[in-house]
Amino acid sequence: MGIWRDGKGVLRIPGNGDAVAVELLIAASYRSRTRGLLGRDGVDGAIMLTPCNSVHTFRMRFAIDVAYLDKALRVIDVRTMRPGRLGMLRLRARHVLEAEAGAMERWGLRPGVRLAIEP
Repeated sequence: MGIWRDGKGVLRIPGNGDAVAVELLIAASYRSRTRGLLGRDGVDGAIMLTPCNSVHTFRMRFAIDVAYLDKALRVIDVRTMRPGRLGMLRLRARHVLEAEAGAMERWGLRPGVRLAIEP
């Protein structure tokens, strides 16, 4: 996908056996990126903010996992952030994935893994 739009998709994470499939919400417009997970009590699956290379958790109600992705959807870094934190700017990042804390470890998402997104 070259041009990203708000919508839904499926995130595929390659693993040792079958790929893990995760429900994905894509936030590509300014309004949807700004809202992100604010005001929510949780998230089913993950949300991808694009374009994005930095996030914060001010006014969030729960801890989140954050994965920074490059333009080829390769994971640059994965962090867990508690509410009220400001994440570091990742200059190579073009997209950011957010999920509930602990989810990315369960999915096997780690630096170096290349993800796929299906509509």
